[in-house]
Amino acid sequence: MTTATSPRVHWLSRYADWLHLRWPSGTVERLPAVDEEGRTRVPGLYVVGDLTGIPLLKFSSDTGARAVGRIADDPEFQKARGKAVSGVRELVVIGGGVSGFAAAMEARKRGLDVELLEASEPFSTVANFPARKPIYTYPTEMTPFGDLQFRATVKEPLLDELREQARKAGVVPRIARAERVERADGVLVVPIADGEPIRALRVIVAIGRSGNYRRLGVPGEELGKVSNRLHDPREQAGKNVLVVGGGDSALEAAIALADAGAAVTLSYRKPEFARPKPDNTARVDALAKVRGKGGIDLRLATQVTAIADTEVTLRGVDKKETRLPNDAVYTLIGREAPLEFFRKSGVPIQGEWTAKSWISLALILLSAVFVYHWKKGGVYFGISEAFQRKGWFPFQVPAWWESLGGAFADKTALLGTLKISLGEPGFYYSLAYCVCVVAFGIARIRRRKTPYVRLQTWTLAAIQVVPLFLLPYAILPWIGNNGHFDAGALGSFADEFFPKADYGHGREYWRAFGFVLAWPLFFWNVFTEQPMWGWLAVSLVQTFVIIPLIVWKWGKGAYCGWICSCGALAETLGDSLRQKMPHGKNWNRLNLVGQAFLAFAFVLLIARSLAWAFPGGPFGALFQWLFKNAPVFNYVWFVDLLWAGILGVGLYWHFSGRVWCRFACPLAALMHVYARFSKFRILPEKKKCISCNVCTSVCHQGIDVMNFANKGLPMADPECVRCSACVQMCPTGTLQFGTIDTRTGAITGYDALAASPVLMAESKR
Repeated sequence: MTTATSPRVHWLSRYADWLHLRWPSGTVERLPAVDEEGRTRVPGLYVVGDLTGIPLLKFSSDTGARAVGRIADDPEFQKARGKAVSGVRELVVIGGGVSGFAAAMEARKRGLDVELLEASEPFSTVANFPARKPIYTYPTEMTPFGDLQFRATVKEPLLDELREQARKAGVVPRIARAERVERADGVLVVPIADGEPIRALRVIVAIGRSGNYRRLGVPGEELGKVSNRLHDPREQAGKNVLVVGGGDSALEAAIALADAGAAVTLSYRKPEFARPKPDNTARVDALAKVRGKGGIDLRLATQVTAIADTEVTLRGVDKKETRLPNDAVYTLIGREAPLEFFRKSGVPIQGEWTAKSWISLALILLSAVFVYHWKKGGVYFGISEAFQRKGWFPFQVPAWWESLGGAFADKTALLGTLKISLGEPGFYYSLAYCVCVVAFGIARIRRRKTPYVRLQTWTLAAIQVVPLFLLPYAILPWIGNNGHFDAGALGSFADEFFPKADYGHGREYWRAFGFVLAWPLFFWNVFTEQPMWGWLAVSLVQTFVIIPLIVWKWGKGAYCGWICSCGALAETLGDSLRQKMPHGKNWNRLNLVGQAFLAFAFVLLIARSLAWAFPGGPFGALFQWLFKNAPVFNYVWFVDLLWAGILGVGLYWHFSGRVWCRFACPLAALMHVYARFSKFRILPEKKKCISCNVCTSVCHQGIDVMNFANKGLPMADPECVRCSACVQMCPTGTLQFGTIDTRTGAITGYDALAASPVLMAESKR
């Protein structure tokens, strides 16, 4: 039934789709939580290989050998090694794949007492590849750390090569299944199925995605003709074969079967491939054009609903079912990561919530409620009033400062000026904010060694310290207390921008925040009782002239990632938490909350401007009702205090530092509109993309960067804040910042400021 609201709903839906919902919204696989050096929360326990997020042989080998290097060079390990007791191994490596053997070989090379455990057979992942499968030992120019190297490019010769290197290194695995890792009596204990536990100083887990194969969950999946591994494609020559999946394994199996003479159908549940290597996608597309034997019947956006002895049933998006003759089914939809092993070992899982998670979230939010009410003068709970009445911190500080006498009490001196600021909660909040930005910024620079991160971080810190702290709390008050704002042009300027007040320094110098923080992020200079035409002009120029121009040229992140104080804390304190941002279509819908806040801000702006222009009229009353009298519409409480303060910072440690920026900031919401017309893009080199999903997993705006990179498309999602994490963390140097011609889509340039360590290394060769 058509209703009167349908056209509006349709218009809003189209706007949401145009603005943001049209872009990919891939999710991130749950993996054990490890840092960039493979360390877990369990002291002495490391994770290497595929479970670090990069599914390539060379990278797996590299992580295993490097982890041993870090362990061997660790002073704590060296100290423990000198005190080792009988029966305690120095190192246990769990998992006899590429990364496990690389770790064991490096350990033997360094003279460590190491034991390698393998549950089935050495190099089982490679051994289980289809016969004569071509192996991507990519990147070709990369030489992994350690002695385990890769030269052959086909399964059988590569497997022989790996086994020979392990034999020469003297590494022989013990066939045993480790059940978990425990910590007891200062060492790590590895319980073994049907064996005595092994005690060790350090443990490296290199088990890869050795969990259970994913299942379709359809009738007939238990039939003998259904398999999750392809051994020899030639066995299926002349038969009707269904391959299910959309990753590299599925595509490579379909290609191999088609080459062997099978009649192949490839079914994938999504309308397009997102993860496979470009070469595999191109080959499948080419074979899909071949009719009959040697080709592939490509069935995108279909799902298997039933498997019978002689046929299979597929359902399309139109809900219509198709029956196809069938002799064999290969369900190559991946494995579940062995998360239960890590849960039993006390290693947290990314994105997984426990009782401790909820308790810590509640405590942090309660702390944020207290801090932000104290900072804002106890808006509803009277916190600051109670502190001031009892003479508690920081309200007793000016009297203590005055008691020091001399220059400290002289209001014309800088130290005397600071005396007043020292009694304001906002001063201490801003000081703590600056300390966090600088301290965590230095840690970020040390962690991410690129010119881009270095310049960006120091720029954010400088803006936070000078115009957003020293200017309102020290420089302007000092100028005013020396009488420079009493008359003349400076006096007129001060009267317009820092009106006199009966508190603090006698003028509202805090309004200087508005020179950097534009409306509607900083709204206090516009939503005022009396007309402040100077600030209105500044705000309009900032928001509707300067910011659109920089967004058009450099993207939304030119402000969010290089200027804004919210971005300063997110890119420093929040840098190590960015992987906690949730991804997916439902979370992307929440991005539109900011559009609602933006609409609210526009209503208040219009109402306030009309109230200024027509004082005493109905517009003034409307503004008062919107701004003060209706709690539901109270911008101060709902947007500024609750969302920007309590939730924006309180959710840092559980949802990354960009919760406010991504979901609710009204200025960011406006810049999303500007960004739809921007020249800025993240530009991928398609042939380098390995579909590892690292770029997506580290995006604390929830952008599915890999979906763009895998297709070779410029990343156009307006949420991007130019943090450079995806560019910096890409293991193959696929991504770069750059610009395009918005009319033709042609690339017009790349950023000169290097943000990719891989490309930096390549440029030095």
